[in-house]
Amino acid sequence: MTPSPVPAVSSADRSRPALPPAVRRLLPARSVVGFLALLAVLFVLAYGAGAAAGPVAPGLHPQGGTRTQVPGPAGDMGRMPGMGGAR
Repeated sequence: MTPSPVPAVSSADRSRPALPPAVRRLLPARSVVGFLALLAVLFVLAYGAGAAAGPVAPGLHPQGGTRTQVPGPAGDMGRMPGMGGAR
């Protein structure tokens, strides 16, 4: 008796098992995942560059030299002419 030949195993046979079709439908495409990863990396780089640069105009004040407060409570626009008591 001669021994039976061992079948050749291709690299495709050693890969991970395929995901079920229901799971594959829920996952985004590889290109979408790659785009989101690139977007995240660019955001981190831009945030780091902005943090390293610091404030754009520290100490920026109006021409008078001091900061002024807006009179009245927030959201109060005062009486506008021609509105005549409308609320």
